[in-house]
Amino acid sequence: QVQLVESGGGLVQAGGSLRLSCAASGRAFSVSRQTMGWFRQAPGKEREFVISISWSAGSTNFADSVKGRFTISIDNAKNTVYLQMNSLKPEDTAVYYCVGAPGYIDGDYVTQSIYPYWGQGTQVTVSS
Repeated sequence: QVQLVESGGGLVQAGGSLRLSCAASGRAFSVSRQTMGWFRQAPGKEREFVISISWSAGSTNFADSVKGRFTISIDNAKNTVYLQMNSLKPEDTAVYYCVGAPGYIDGDYVTQSIYPYWGQGTQVTVSS
């Protein structure tokens, strides 16, 4: 059974930084062979795509709202995905979910149903 466990959320002032971690476990589940990513859901809003990476394909995708501020990376030795968030804004306040899908997703990476694996979410709050 695949498990994704997020950590690193918290309260930060606008302009600050946070790094979220997503530790993956499960039989033969390697983050380097999946498409891994992050979605977020702000209060009263729909869940939305943030960022994804397919390490084996060398492909990274971003939502326009986070380009230039957020980056995603993988530590294969730790089987962990990281979301580095810089220049945070109050509108980044949301619950952030780590997601995973087998193989390389070509083009449909913003669709939630593509990802069978989800973490429990971690709260990020950005104060103004």
